[in-house]
Amino acid sequence: MKGSLFSSEIAEPYAQALMSLAESHDITRSIGEDCRSILELLEDSKELRGFISSPVVKNEDKRAVLNRVLGDDIHHYLRNFIMLLVDKGRVVFLEAICEQYLALLRKVTNTVLAEVTASTELSDKQRSAVIDKIKSLTGAESVEIKTDNDPDLIGGVIIKVGSQVFDASLRGQLRRISVSLGAVS
Repeated sequence: MKGSLFSSEIAEPYAQALMSLAESHDITRSIGEDCRSILELLEDSKELRGFISSPVVKNEDKRAVLNRVLGDDIHHYLRNFIMLLVDKGRVVFLEAICEQYLALLRKVTNTVLAEVTASTELSDKQRSAVIDKIKSLTGAESVEIKTDNDPDLIGGVIIKVGSQVFDASLRGQLRRISVSLGAVS
């Protein structure tokens, strides 16, 4: 159900409600960090994702497991919100709600999400240079980076921000040279 239109339609009002709650208490960034932690937890544990989305598991069992797994690490407003999702039978959309909340948070804070693909892991200096370049290209105040490694790039990076793609890889440069040479002959 991840990423489906149906899921997005249900998740959006919940994410907006969570954003309203966070804004009214000036905790938008804190809730954002908690949402990132929850997404990471769900990504790492397919068992937990399956457990909370199972219609066979009783709500009180879901509440108990979620309380135990989340511990005291998340803000109590978010914990209460998640328990409300369990009670309403909407906890299956928790992942989509967290993703939608982070998208709303990026809009509020003028932050862009950049997907960076490099041939090797980026060093801190390279990461900082990529962030500065993205800021200058987009005019954003801050940048969130999702990194991926692709050894086939040979060197350089490919940066995707929204629908824009900036290909500064050696593979991309070789492809452009090949196309231009093909046009000459």
